[in-house]
Amino acid sequence: MFRLNSVPLPTLSQRSAMAAIHSIAAQSFLSLPNPKPRKRIAAHPKPILTSKLPKNPTFPRNKQKGRRVLNSAVKREECDVIPVQSSDSTDQQEGVVASRVESEAGDQGELVSQVGGFGASEGRLSFEGAGGFGSTGVGSERESEEFERPVEKLLTNIPSRYSSASLNRSSASLNRSSFPSGFVFGSASASYQYEGAWNEGGKGPSIWDNFTHQYPEKISDGSNGDVANDQYHRYKEDVKIMKDMGLDAYRFSISWSRLLPNGKLSGGVSKEGVQYYNNLINELQNKGIAPYVTIFHWDLPQALEEEYGGFLNRQIVNHFRDYAELCFKLFGDRVKHWITLNEPYNFINFGYASGQLAPGRCSAWQNLNCTGGDSATEPYIVAHHFLLAHAHAVEVYKTKYQASQEGVIGITLAANWFVPISNETRHQNAANRSLDFMFGWFMEPLTSGQYPHSMQVLVKERLPKFTEEESKLIKGSFDFVGMNYYTTHYSSDQPDNNSANPSFLTDACVFESTELNGVPIGPPAASSWLVIYPKGIREILLYAKHKYNNPVIYITENGMDEFDDPKLSLPQSLNDTHRIDYHYHHLDYLRKAIDDGVNVKGYFAWSLTDNFEWAAGYTLRFGFVYIDYNDGLKRHPKLSASWFKYFLG
Repeated sequence: MFRLNSVPLPTLSQRSAMAAIHSIAAQSFLSLPNPKPRKRIAAHPKPILTSKLPKNPTFPRNKQKGRRVLNSAVKREECDVIPVQSSDSTDQQEGVVASRVESEAGDQGELVSQVGGFGASEGRLSFEGAGGFGSTGVGSERESEEFERPVEKLLTNIPSRYSSASLNRSSASLNRSSFPSGFVFGSASASYQYEGAWNEGGKGPSIWDNFTHQYPEKISDGSNGDVANDQYHRYKEDVKIMKDMGLDAYRFSISWSRLLPNGKLSGGVSKEGVQYYNNLINELQNKGIAPYVTIFHWDLPQALEEEYGGFLNRQIVNHFRDYAELCFKLFGDRVKHWITLNEPYNFINFGYASGQLAPGRCSAWQNLNCTGGDSATEPYIVAHHFLLAHAHAVEVYKTKYQASQEGVIGITLAANWFVPISNETRHQNAANRSLDFMFGWFMEPLTSGQYPHSMQVLVKERLPKFTEEESKLIKGSFDFVGMNYYTTHYSSDQPDNNSANPSFLTDACVFESTELNGVPIGPPAASSWLVIYPKGIREILLYAKHKYNNPVIYITENGMDEFDDPKLSLPQSLNDTHRIDYHYHHLDYLRKAIDDGVNVKGYFAWSLTDNFEWAAGYTLRFGFVYIDYNDGLKRHPKLSASWFKYFLG
């Protein structure tokens, strides 16, 4: 049985203390045990696999492993021969997954050796009786002790193989100074997941308020974001945590219906909503933390959904433009980094194809208990309107505000990496189609003005077309691209199926899975879709560099989760060495991508604190900071928060 035998460490300077903490990240990918299997949760909005339908579409919840093909709207040869289309033909094959299959398969021995090791109490370092984190939350008399207590005490129970003597030199060198001057480190959040105060200060309801209230059975624990982390009332406390951690920036989103209760300027602007965001932005600036603001992170005003169907209707483009311009007017004197939309792929996939997330729409034939919809057409309509809304908002910013406010504007996209199951051409093409249908769906129009070639061939007339004027407006409508990378999946060609009904879920003719022949591509986190594959962040960045003309990039989300386990004591819950592993290794590969010439300017971890994780509710925890939902939402920094503080130095 695996045991953590502690040995006393000598008094350490901050430099050697940082090295000792780094050693956890450098070594423990090989050290964690295989605990008893636990049920893994699939209900989460990042690139989740529960939306991929089984061959017999009865869809047992939380059981899905990958994307199955239900629609034979295209012939096998149509799937097989789709080439990789690039906005720069000379780079057409660069960064493509196929050439890396053999080497990546060889890399899996180390990672798979600890499958099931994350989230287990047996695999956590114990700090009980060793000066561990206090049980009081930030804001108490001991708020500074969470970060300032002697590092020697924090490290007392680190096993001997993690001591500085066993530390690899290259691992010890990874810190803020490993990245270019001016590189930004921050954390990310979203209004519905953090703010709470769902009906305070004149706020109107959002589609997420409606979804969680009307369909609580669609949330794993039946919960909602009515209170969430209560950042609406506790923003000063959270900003202090950011300051104590040494963060440069905070990425948060504005709630559309908190500013515009009915979604439109004609319905009036909430003074209380404006005051809240002014207070938050000013508090961040007073603490030397730059605000990076997302204008839309999934919480559409319910009034617009009810009036005309939200993003299904072209009217949304003008209303989003008006809302975005209001944000520029109100906050642009202090906000210098704007993100129009967050992860349109996930909002659309799970909101309009599988119906797992708000507004919960999909085709009735899929038997997914949706509120209505058409999975064959609605995802493409919504994506079309997303791109037009984005482009019009960017045009307003660039023509009316950018010169005087001296800011930049971009968009954040979901960005999995995909590995073909073999070097067969059809599986290589399948991996490229996976990239097209997730990342390229939006990135290709933003760089070329047109949808990916593979989507045009496979989706045919169901894929909307841009007018010449729209294409010109969308092409180049960004100063930077935000990329949210969490995981990597296998892709295989699978064009054959037994259904005549088309669906976005099957149009790519691809089966996507976290495992091959029963072996996961990497160690699992708590969410079934999230397997840990740090190398993938470098691969997707290189792919974006070569295929899309080396854009300016920010990693706007990157993180992993563990289960909320009520059986663990508070000190055990704070010992998240697995999170240190995750961020350390991803940052290491990110550094390598920068060395390879990728133009990455910043890294935002998901997330500052545990929070409402969409369809998973509060059953999963992604934060550097533990939220005690049973004790007044007290904040307790985890071990990873201390590690990140010393990493940033």
